[in-house]
Formats: sequence, structure tokens, C-alpha cells
Amino acid sequence: MPVACVVDGPVGALTLVSSGVALTRILFEGEALSADVLAGDDAVLEDARGQLAEYFRGTRQHFELPLDGKGTAFEQRVWSALRDVPYGQTWSYGALAKQLGAPKAVRAVGRANGKNPLPIIVPCHRVIGADGSLTGFGGGLPRKAWLLRHEAAVVGGALGPLFHAEP
Repeated sequence: MPVACVVDGPVGALTLVSSGVALTRILFEGEALSADVLAGDDAVLEDARGQLAEYFRGTRQHFELPLDGKGTAFEQRVWSALRDVPYGQTWSYGALAKQLGAPKAVRAVGRANGKNPLPIIVPCHRVIGADGSLTGFGGGLPRKAWLLRHEAAVVGGALGPLFHAEP
């Protein structure tokens, strides 16, 4: 039976869900939790809480957690590629599609990015429009902007053209 806990952070409350073996979901405040999830705690949630706290303090740039987000094979490929987007940088949806070897699949990449069940840890917030604009984010654009500003501040960068990098 999956268990979940709520963590307060600078982007609001996050609900972390664990299968007991891996982190399976991160929900932003206001997102509904499925009825089969019980309030609880386990080692996966404890590690996730600690690593997220380090990320928000600016002392962690890479997460080392067992992950098991459910999705199609293509979505899994996109989510895996998202983990290649360097901390403090952004890629366009087109760049991500090229990285996957599917340069014409920009819209499919965008849809898969939007279905990411593990935001922040699988950094879908680092994907932006080709023109550098902030587009779509399940947690809302203000949270996406906060996450990007946070990472830029940690690496000493600034949002804008210098922040954007292609693979």
C-alpha cells in the first residue's frame, strides 16, 4: 500500500508518495491524492524529504533517490532525458526532442513533460519554449519561475538568454 507525507517548502506544500521501494509521485498543493494512499512514512520518504530540503537550501543539485513514475515507454524516455538537463540551465522542448533522437516529436515531448509524476526531482521545470518563454508546468508558472530563479541564483546565473543552453 503506498504511503504519503506532506512537506512544506518555498513553493508550497508538496505531497510525496512512496511505494515503500521508490518515490512514485510528487503533488503540488491542491492536487488530489488517490484514495488508495495512506498517510505514513518510510525510508524512501525520509530520504526524499532530506534531499528536497538540501535542494531548497541550495546545497543539492542532483537527486539520488529510487524513482518509479508510471508512464508509457515514450514518457519514460522523456523523463529520463529530463534528468540530463543540467542544474541551473534550461532546454527548449525542441532541444529535448533532439536529445531523444526524435526532433519532430516536440509536441509529444511537451505532453510527456507535462505528465511528469515527479516534478523538481525529475526537472521538467527546466524545459522552456523555443523563444525562452516559460510555458506549461503542472505546479503553475509562478512555481516554475521560482525554481528557475532559485537554481540560477545557486549557480550565479541569471534568467534570460545566458541561462538557456542546448545539449
